[in-house]
Amino acid sequence: MAFPEFRARRLRDHVVFREMVAEASLSARHLVQPLFVKEDLKGRRPIETMPGQAQLGMEEMVAEAKRARDAGVRAVILFGIPREKDAVGTAATDPEGIVQQAVRRLKTDVPDLAVIVDVCLCEYTDHGHCGLLATVGGRKTVDNDATLEVLAEMAVTCAEAGADMVAPSDMMDGRVGAIRDALDAAGLVHVPILSYAAKYASSFYGPFREAAESPPQFGDRRGYQMDLRNGDEAVREAAADLEEGADILMVKPALGYGDIIRRLKEAFGVPVAAYNVSGEYAMVEAAARQGWISREAVILEILLCLRRAGADILITYWATEVALKLQSGAG
Repeated sequence: MAFPEFRARRLRDHVVFREMVAEASLSARHLVQPLFVKEDLKGRRPIETMPGQAQLGMEEMVAEAKRARDAGVRAVILFGIPREKDAVGTAATDPEGIVQQAVRRLKTDVPDLAVIVDVCLCEYTDHGHCGLLATVGGRKTVDNDATLEVLAEMAVTCAEAGADMVAPSDMMDGRVGAIRDALDAAGLVHVPILSYAAKYASSFYGPFREAAESPPQFGDRRGYQMDLRNGDEAVREAAADLEEGADILMVKPALGYGDIIRRLKEAFGVPVAAYNVSGEYAMVEAAARQGWISREAVILEILLCLRRAGADILITYWATEVALKLQSGAG
């Protein structure tokens, strides 16, 4: 009698059949490359906690975008680092701000590449929080409702500059609806919203805060980012964002949150993105430098597992590198 476990074993035994029946696949079309563009920077400034990554001046950003495009990556996501920061994130909404300028350059120099812009105030405020501040009961806190108008204005200026998609990562309640209304009112109905619907208050963001120069100057972000112990809340947050007009849902971080990716995919049947964040990247790079892991095999395993969990889109600092390997057949 042929038992089922023998059938699985037989199909695993031959490389051709193993490939034929593999459930998850990975290609360059699934990958998005993050880029950090810094105002007034010439060349590139390596990010110490993210080996291989750098803050980029405008010309270097264009070069990196072209490299990603040539590797087969179809989209980048931009994070702007302004020359000056203030309490209200003025540079975020400036039509001539760094990220708006970067969008225009990319749409001119690399027009076949889709450009996504991260919409949040943490990169633009001197206090490092994702929204405007208020004092309540004698303590500083983020003013959710006052922040919505600023986020909406930022989204509009980026879309008017040519951004193909906006991605609010601030986790303010109601921000997707505010951005959708503002885009529509500006005649930008065609611009989709990639919502960081389930963005957790995670310890894996540390290196990013060096990259974006955005560590909070007081407290932390647990008052508006999600509690890592909660899964049902992620489903509720995602449902609210879809109701407000989100087109794609994001889960961030990725590695410890495969269950959330799967739940959102099964609950809503819409495209789901996973952000393979800076701390996840840094751990692999650090372990690989010590010779403790097989770097390329681990990277591929991480991305394939996120695809298996249900992620349609993978935002990862390895996007260009992986796309090149897939292009050459080395993956």
